[in-house]
Amino acid sequence: MEVAIKIACLLGAFIGMEFVAWFTHKYIMHGFLWSLHKSHHEPNESFFEWNDFFFLFFGSIGASLIIFGLPEFDWRFFLGLGVSLYGLTYITIHDIFIHRRLNIFKHSEHWYFKGLRKAHYSHHKILTKEDGVAFGLLWVDSKFFAKYRKKRIKNKT
Repeated sequence: MEVAIKIACLLGAFIGMEFVAWFTHKYIMHGFLWSLHKSHHEPNESFFEWNDFFFLFFGSIGASLIIFGLPEFDWRFFLGLGVSLYGLTYITIHDIFIHRRLNIFKHSEHWYFKGLRKAHYSHHKILTKEDGVAFGLLWVDSKFFAKYRKKRIKNKT
């Protein structure tokens, strides 16, 4: 039973972080902390941007939970691990795959990843904090996937 609780904590934290990221992105980053987030919507020559402070904030939460949960290897450790794994997923998909901050994972023919990239590019077409679309990372409106799923089904027949 204890193992099931630990797995539930890890998966719950990972899945829950998608909602936290969506909510934070829509209402905080595009709200009262737009002054930090707008650097992500503007052309930038630097590898780092003010928006990266959000990574430090969420990273410190995940690290703290891991550190405080490590002595007893309890639920805090697994919550922190779930938050941190989501952070790693976020960096891989958002920063590396979508924004190409590193020169890897440039191309994907998979309909899901194409849809994620399209959703994020749609989000970036709007350069102000109002009227944004597609605030999620892994869960976005199905309309962004439709074109690529149709191609996939057409290619199979």
